[in-house]
Amino acid sequence: MKTHGLTHISLAVRDPEKSMRFYADVFGFTEYYRDETSIQANRKDGWEILAFERDARNAGKAGGVRHFGFRLVRPEDIDEAVQSVLRAGGKLKDRGEFSPGFPYAYVFDPDGYEIEIWFE
Repeated sequence: MKTHGLTHISLAVRDPEKSMRFYADVFGFTEYYRDETSIQANRKDGWEILAFERDARNAGKAGGVRHFGFRLVRPEDIDEAVQSVLRAGGKLKDRGEFSPGFPYAYVFDPDGYEIEIWFE
């Protein structure tokens, strides 16, 4: 089977507007669709789509998914990535290196979803 890979993730969130701002500020997502209960966003440089579905009762619950990740193009961008998360209202869980020159950071978005940012 040939696909474009993993193309989207739908997240239960408390406030779709707040989630949209976070993912726009940190990862460069742009809104392309909206209705009364959701916002969908994509990135111009790839196929990724995030859907922010208003569902306060389930917001931040992992449901078996431990985290999802964004791979950096350059390892030296890890500091700016973490600062972007903090400025946008997220939190740092942990950071370090898998091995010399291969940094990572685990962060939380405003709803508590865990995101891995790493270089490899």
